[in-house]
Amino acid sequence: MKVKRPELSGVSRDVSATPARVFAELADGWAYVGWVVGATHIRDVDSNWPEPGTRIHHQVGSWPAVVADYTESVEFEPSRRLVLRARGWPLGEAIIEIEVQPKAESQSTVILREAPSAGPGRWLDNRLLRWGLKARNVETLSRLADRVEKRPAPGLGAS
Repeated sequence: MKVKRPELSGVSRDVSATPARVFAELADGWAYVGWVVGATHIRDVDSNWPEPGTRIHHQVGSWPAVVADYTESVEFEPSRRLVLRARGWPLGEAIIEIEVQPKAESQSTVILREAPSAGPGRWLDNRLLRWGLKARNVETLSRLADRVEKRPAPGLGAS
């Protein structure tokens, strides 16, 4: 299912891991809080995550200002691309695209693009908000890189 998206702003990072290793991490919905800045607790993960239509049920924010909502997989191309709709109402929703490009043997470039798609973030979309998203996503990619480079892949052993 193709989703009409707002203009996505993005960041990228080279990682010492194959696209398959990166996607092993992305496919582990329970690991989401380990690399997504702002996610604080996973309540449930649909069994066939990240197939389109499946969800990670999470909490975002810091106690006591915690919001329970979900992130839904919208598009999924194994070892290449994952598009998500992240919800955190009443704050709103965002479309997130993660693309992984092979670079060299056991090397990849991970590109993360995000834009507010509904709610206050969409209405207040401006340079300051985009700067904040960029800073958060640089840290998100840093955390993802640490996980894929320094720990065994979930269910795959080291790669």
